[in-house]
Amino acid sequence: MKKSLIALAVLAASGAAMAQSTVTLYGIADVFLASNKTDTGAVNGALTQSMLISGGVNTSRWGLKGSEDLGGGLKANFDFQQGFNIDTGAASVATAAFNRQSWVGFSGGFGAVRLGNTTTPFDDVSGASDAVFDSKLAPMNYVFKSTGYNARPGNTIYYQAPNMSGFSGAFSYSLGEDKTLTTGATSTTSLNLTYGAGPLAVQFGYQVQDIVNATVASSDAKFTRLGASYNFGAATAKLTYGKTDNVGSVTGSNATDYQLGVDVPVSAALTLSASYAKSTDSKTAPAFNQTRTGFGLGGAYTLSKRTYVYGGYESDTATNAAPAADAKHSVFAIGLNHKF
Repeated sequence: MKKSLIALAVLAASGAAMAQSTVTLYGIADVFLASNKTDTGAVNGALTQSMLISGGVNTSRWGLKGSEDLGGGLKANFDFQQGFNIDTGAASVATAAFNRQSWVGFSGGFGAVRLGNTTTPFDDVSGASDAVFDSKLAPMNYVFKSTGYNARPGNTIYYQAPNMSGFSGAFSYSLGEDKTLTTGATSTTSLNLTYGAGPLAVQFGYQVQDIVNATVASSDAKFTRLGASYNFGAATAKLTYGKTDNVGSVTGSNATDYQLGVDVPVSAALTLSASYAKSTDSKTAPAFNQTRTGFGLGGAYTLSKRTYVYGGYESDTATNAAPAADAKHSVFAIGLNHKF
């Protein structure tokens, strides 16, 4: 009888513990069919391809995430997320089991802390005000230089502040673990500040990717992003500004970007979107300063809470030093996005 009572007590305690913990399997399956054309500007440099590509709007992924209630408003959290190419079934990074997220941390009234491999605060706001769904149909993702940052440096300590009347922010530091007796260590520092209340949303991001300055021609890459959107009801206007200092960690190789866009909800199910983007280099003479421009048009039609179809057209052009012709790219695509 005593053994039975002890067993029941153990089962009851186990059930209570399980009730305080949650584990969720989740993911996104996103694939699109595209006609992709590139022209480098060189003789015989034009190529048109029909392609089935993974991740038109979101990178296809699956993951496990969960939390445990520790009491007093404190929770322990984790997230393990793997990207994959739905067109081939291959992992997006063959050498990493969970290349997109692999962290554990705490959250409470103070905010949230993550430890491990996670996105930087800069990446969290990078495409927040990009029109055409911040997708492969958005020209910003082809012409901006400030999209060339490291989104997941690894070995990251990340802090997210709580929301205070619409204001919030985040800071992360990614340790350089490549230090030896003869060389220094690289690291990444990133932060964002955000505001979102009513029809207005604003995002600011800044990231520095430290390098070992082996020569005078190399410097830390620095990325700045400022975005804003305003919902007028009939349409939402979107603006994005970007600046990169020392593109590719090359001293004096800078670029300035901007994007103008609009989302128009035609109905409860259908949203149309358009975007124009431009980026201009600023290098010390006699280096050639390239200009990149592009536009995109797209639409998304919601089939359910978890599934929508999308499609559109994007075209961009990059100037080349004379006598070479301009480089051109365009893509026409239709895709399907399903969340689970």
